Amino acid sequence: MKTISSIFLAIIAIAAAIYNNPHMLSRFTRLTKHFTPTRNLTSTSTDMASNGMFRGLPVIPDEQFTTTAPRKIAKSFLAVEQSEGAGARVRRSVGTPKLRNFSPFLMLDHFAIPPGAGFPDHPHRGQETITYLLSGAVDHEDFAGNKGTIETGDLQFMTAGRGIVHAEMPQQNDKGEANVGMQLWVDLPKELKSCEPRYRDLRAKEIPQATSEDGKVTVKVISGLANVGNTESLKELAYTPVWLLDFTVKPGGSVKQSLPKGWNAFAYLLNGTTIFSTGGESRPIEQYHNVVFETDGDSIEASVEEGAEQESRFILVAGLPLDQPIVQYGPFVVTSRDEVIQAMTDYQTHSNGFERAYNWESEIGKSMVH
Repeated sequence: MKTISSIFLAIIAIAAAIYNNPHMLSRFTRLTKHFTPTRNLTSTSTDMASNGMFRGLPVIPDEQFTTTAPRKIAKSFLAVEQSEGAGARVRRSVGTPKLRNFSPFLMLDHFAIPPGAGFPDHPHRGQETITYLLSGAVDHEDFAGNKGTIETGDLQFMTAGRGIVHAEMPQQNDKGEANVGMQLWVDLPKELKSCEPRYRDLRAKEIPQATSEDGKVTVKVISGLANVGNTESLKELAYTPVWLLDFTVKPGGSVKQSLPKGWNAFAYLLNGTTIFSTGGESRPIEQYHNVVFETDGDSIEASVEEGAEQESRFILVAGLPLDQPIVQYGPFVVTSRDEVIQAMTDYQTHSNGFERAYNWESEIGKSMVH
């Protein structure tokens, strides 16, 4: 049992490390684009910030979408596999020195969690997590009483807000295969970092899907607007406006996809090789690579060679940059060093949002095999 003095000594030591680590703090000067809300967004009794009801920004901004100026590639790199959590393996492509704090994105992991491994009880503050399960099944449980299971093709949207403690554990399966998916961490606007936590699922059957006229391009419209079939996502799911489009392109197929002006965007390659083109130049991007696009331009162009051995699949992600500092220490994402210290103090003393963490243990976390 730690004493109060030992807790604060630990906090001071960690704070000193933050002050001396240049990677812990990066300040963004991009201006937040102004939107005129034109669509009704769903809201619930839990959508409360400390200063009142959050009405939200539209996930599809009120602007004219075009595909006349494809964005150039700023960089592309391989997401190297590494260990994470308790026995999990991840390919991290956002949240590394190659791509850090790409506002509003904080981290992207392509994870593989074998039975017996997982992410037992752990806290979050100040951000949202979006989990997209590609195969298998993963259980979730948090101290607010939320429980659920996402299966292949399902998503989980969790807003940490002022504080949450949860566990994410894979389900067992007959073949002992790993549960595979993507987890994206998204920053919250400063004024919403003190909102109440919330959790909701999006089932695979709820996600609109469209196919091109030639049958060579299919897109799952998780969030945003796809040019294929002019298909719009069902509802707002995250506080920070983010587009998530899951493309599958067969050999000989091509797609032009609009992006909101000024938003940061990248694509992560799940399978095959995708060719991204702009200004007469084409560049092939291979599996497990993250390709980051420049902000200038209105769209991306992607294709697969006619003679390719396999189809390609990539996740296209775009988000509204936030004009605020990012100070992150592990699962705490705030806007100042003092707030990091406060978050650690609150978590250790079960206060200011972490009251329900006192003596709380998840049931699924107890199943961890040691």
